[in-house]
Amino acid sequence: MNLELRWMTSGDVATIEAASHLFDDDVVPEFTEKFLRQSNHHLCIAYVDEVPAGFVSGVEITHPDKGTEMLLYELGVDDAARGQGVGTALVAALRDLAEGR
Repeated sequence: MNLELRWMTSGDVATIEAASHLFDDDVVPEFTEKFLRQSNHHLCIAYVDEVPAGFVSGVEITHPDKGTEMLLYELGVDDAARGQGVGTALVAALRDLAEGR
């Protein structure tokens, strides 16, 4: 299995639309653009052999007594990719991003 994780940027709306099957509902371009424009919003898509297989989204929030924290907002893995470590890799990538920020 060839697993690659790609962090999405503001230019990746069409890429996220192409992975729409991973989300609960169809991806809405306007919502996607708004999400990606916010520097505290993060989205990573996992590809297995160049096919979208999962995603994780995270949101950084700052609380008065806790400082800034990363919340895992949503995790989705295609049925065919479950049990292969895709979800684990996505969660680890979000953790690593949080630690780096």
